[in-house]
Amino acid sequence: MENNRDCIFCKIIEGKIPCNKVYENKDVLAFLDMSPVNRGHVLIVPKKHSETLLDTDEQVLCKIIKATKKISNGVMKAVNANGINIIVNNFKAAGQIVPHMHMHIVPRFSSDGFTYTEPKKKFSESEMQKVAENIRKAL
Repeated sequence: MENNRDCIFCKIIEGKIPCNKVYENKDVLAFLDMSPVNRGHVLIVPKKHSETLLDTDEQVLCKIIKATKKISNGVMKAVNANGINIIVNNFKAAGQIVPHMHMHIVPRFSSDGFTYTEPKKKFSESEMQKVAENIRKAL
């Protein structure tokens, strides 16, 4: 597997740093987050280094999402979660700390206090239409 020798996740994949592994196949590794939001918080990483979802091979992305579904079901049962968040942070501005693509599975509990309650922004309908048009053009 191609990796980045300075990347902590690549070192975990290579077995140079220990982890609490929950799942592995030839393309992905899943392990407990060292700084979890809740008990059972799992990270799923591609074994081949890529920095974000945007530069990860599409076939590998399909394998990651299949693993995410399987592991999410296991996490929900194992910790008796009431819900689950699936999160991918891309780039530092979006909260990505480790520059190796990774998917978070965060088990949720009714009283865990973890929220996404940032103030929502309002845009005019014409602004919304212009942004949608720009996105379509960029695709």
